[in-house]
Amino acid sequence: MSVRTEKDARPRKETTRRPARAAAPPGLLLLLACGAMFLVVLDATIVSVALPAVGSELGFGGAGLGWVVNAYTLTFAGFLLLGGRLADLFGTRLLLVTGLVIFTLGNVWSGLAGGPAQLVTARAVQGIGGALLMPATLTVVHQAYRDPVRRARALSLWSMVGAVGAAAGTVLGGALTDALGWRSVFWVKVPLGLAIVVAGWLILPRRAASTEPDGVRRPVDVPGALLVTAGLAALIYGVVTVRTPGTRGAALAALAGAVTLLALFLVHQGRWAREPLVPLRIFTHRSVSSANAVVFGLGLAYLASPVLLALYLQQVLHYSPTRAGFGFLPTAFAVMIGAHLAGRLTPRWGTRRTAAVGTAVSAAGFLWLSGIGTHSAFLTDIALPALVFGLGAGLAFTPITVAATSGIDASMTGLASGLLNTTRQVATALGIAVLTTLAEARGGAPGFALAFTVAAALTLLASLAAVVWMPPHVEPPRSPAA
Repeated sequence: MSVRTEKDARPRKETTRRPARAAAPPGLLLLLACGAMFLVVLDATIVSVALPAVGSELGFGGAGLGWVVNAYTLTFAGFLLLGGRLADLFGTRLLLVTGLVIFTLGNVWSGLAGGPAQLVTARAVQGIGGALLMPATLTVVHQAYRDPVRRARALSLWSMVGAVGAAAGTVLGGALTDALGWRSVFWVKVPLGLAIVVAGWLILPRRAASTEPDGVRRPVDVPGALLVTAGLAALIYGVVTVRTPGTRGAALAALAGAVTLLALFLVHQGRWAREPLVPLRIFTHRSVSSANAVVFGLGLAYLASPVLLALYLQQVLHYSPTRAGFGFLPTAFAVMIGAHLAGRLTPRWGTRRTAAVGTAVSAAGFLWLSGIGTHSAFLTDIALPALVFGLGAGLAFTPITVAATSGIDASMTGLASGLLNTTRQVATALGIAVLTTLAEARGGAPGFALAFTVAAALTLLASLAAVVWMPPHVEPPRSPAA
């Protein structure tokens, strides 16, 4: 016979739950993620074409004009890891919408800028917004597609959109600057940004801050965020300014400071932080560490290639800026084809084989391109090699992205995305600095031939790293309970 206690006898309070909003279709979520990603990638190239017009109107000095690009790169690279971790802790809806709002306000400020200081500051604000929303776009794709085959195809489309954005920026930037002036390259992104903000707020599910099983809210590792953000910003600053005679001393000091800050960050994450911003156990996952190593080698070469190619076309072949912008279209077209193929080949071949083949093909294209000279023909000496290395890069990026965000807890997907994008940004800045220095040291067509030869060697090393290090296949992201 059971005895009813006083506690049991109390009437239970009826609880009502607000009905959950129906999940949005995966295709709609993918469209939203690709739209936000397109906006960020478009910004990286559309502004570069307008730099001469910006400098002449606002009175930038020769060295100061580069900070219209560098200010964005510094904050974008510095805040990527923080943005990725915040997406895990607070949800993709809050981070993507907040990042888009900051990014769009930065564009408005840039369009209204009346002097160099205002424009550089506004560009830094844009970089912070881009860093917050970029990792969230990849997390949205992961959450929308649980099946590995469908996810690989979705990530291939995500990569294709990046290629389209890069190509559209070079072409659209020249056309807008010639027709409407340089301010239009900022204004054109405002309505698109506002539309994606509204769509993200309405479509993405609301999620509260991440908590521990006992209901305690997980704090943000503020000291870790400050250390890694300052360290990465100092690293990028040192890399992009070390070749400038007037700032070489400051650049070397920044590089030394970056080493110190990043070393302190690693010690803080491993020993001092109770809730680390970047749990170091993420690097014990073979798929994550190998994918970042491979994308670093590929990024040194491929992600620096638009700058190298534009400089060669204008300085050696004497193309106009608009014509040079169209010169990168074959590469962008090939990347789209490669990404489409990768979406179908990655589930069949596995991440290692697909990434190794893609990087090897890209290396062959760079080696072919290293034969350029003073009177090279565009079709046979430039366009066809660019098609080859673009095809290989497009084929490689999808399996690298799949590997970099697989086999880990689902609660760390945003962090893994931020880590991958940080690696790409550092590789881009370092590749541009090293390869353009090589090109300028030898001078003329031989200098660019040497730079593309080194690019071929770097990409081949990335292919070897994929063969030796990457796992043949990857596991899907694991649930927190697992």
